[in-house]
Amino acid sequence: MYNAAHKKKVVVILIISVVAVSILTALTPPLTNPPATGEFDGPDSVQRILKHACYDCHSNHTKLEWYHQVAPLSWKISADVLEARRHLNFSHWDSLSAADQRAKLWYAVNMVEQGRMPRRDYTLLHPSAKLSEREVGALKNYIVALTNTSKTQPGKTILKQVSDQPVVRESPNGIQYFSDYLHWKVIVATNRFDNGTMRVIYGNDIAVKAIQEGNINPWPNGAAIVKVVWDAGEQDADGNIYPGAFNNVQFMIRDDERFKRTEGWGFARFNTSHLVPYGKNVSFEVDCMNCHRLASANGFVFDIPTKKP
Repeated sequence: MYNAAHKKKVVVILIISVVAVSILTALTPPLTNPPATGEFDGPDSVQRILKHACYDCHSNHTKLEWYHQVAPLSWKISADVLEARRHLNFSHWDSLSAADQRAKLWYAVNMVEQGRMPRRDYTLLHPSAKLSEREVGALKNYIVALTNTSKTQPGKTILKQVSDQPVVRESPNGIQYFSDYLHWKVIVATNRFDNGTMRVIYGNDIAVKAIQEGNINPWPNGAAIVKVVWDAGEQDADGNIYPGAFNNVQFMIRDDERFKRTEGWGFARFNTSHLVPYGKNVSFEVDCMNCHRLASANGFVFDIPTKKP
């Protein structure tokens, strides 16, 4: 008697589950592949790499399997693909400027080298999407080939040029230039091979502690990160690359009340050794935030160590 009742209950639950999934699936807007407006136009070798590793999420050529349309799994797949397309879509490549194209590719390679792309949950089902060192090298070589940056002579007084400015500089959103960051801890140094620049990133005590504790999503209020950018200079006989001309200094200040519309981050950039504030009005920081959304997994900060110090 018990077994019969138990089997009946199991059958009823299964029927209810199937009906529920069917209803949810019918009510879920299907994931589609809209028309492409301008495809990525690069060497065949680069296209092959991007297509097998990136296109399933970052283009309008997603391979739609039957399970893409079955709720609730379809919800996550649709959300992931739409988010990926929003950040980088190779089917709308012609809508980007040449500089933006180089930057997008550079950040994509950076994500690959940090092990954040392709996503692990994707490569579990698509192991062939993992990029080899040879493929990553091919993408880097392509980006370098796109770059046409003038080289400058080595310079060794760059920090002095930045720190001794007597005039107070203020960004349109109220962030003022300050040189105290020169006494902060260096978080990481990076090389933007795509645009011929090298950077040193500093963090204040709050930012450094947040990194050490993994407390970066969101970052605590008061965290501040400063990126100092130089043009890449000449390389000596030993392979050392010296900084060239000072390019700019960039600030990220965490204050979720003051900077609500940009996810709690205030942005500022001061260009050339004259520290000219970037942006004609406060709307410039929205453009900054749109770019930093690529690093949402790191609390919208690109250049931080991938391992705790």
